[in-house]
Amino acid sequence: MYEKTLVLLKPDAIERQLIGSIITYFEEAGLKIHGLKLLKAKKSVVETHYQEHKEKPFFPSVVEFLTSGPIVALVVGGYESIAKVRKICGDTEPGKAEVASIRGRWAHISRHSMTGGILKNLVHSSDCRESAAKEISLWFDECELLDYSSPNDGWFNF
Repeated sequence: MYEKTLVLLKPDAIERQLIGSIITYFEEAGLKIHGLKLLKAKKSVVETHYQEHKEKPFFPSVVEFLTSGPIVALVVGGYESIAKVRKICGDTEPGKAEVASIRGRWAHISRHSMTGGILKNLVHSSDCRESAAKEISLWFDECELLDYSSPNDGWFNF
């Protein structure tokens, strides 16, 4: 089934100039980019996005980190794209991520993250269809998303 999902490239990915390399991972996997923008995240949007973690002790530092610098928000689509994107991103704990994943290749466990600070793991991806729909509508207006055909559609996106 064709699905669309949200991916956020966090401030650490932007600082390390990994935008193109990360997007290439998705395109080489046959996924389509339906929306893409560089922005400074609003605190209210980040708080809404991560509202299920509001009572957890790390919540304030997550909000602070995601609003600390530019991020890239993108909507990626393809056949079973939610699971595919999560596999491409890798385990949220960089030390457990497959070496060929985004986090396995570029995310590092820093002393800061090991002592209770923010775990800088480069990307966020939606975990299910419901989350994807909610998150996409939070970060994108409908007019910012494009549907289009591609010669690769028959190979990757049934």
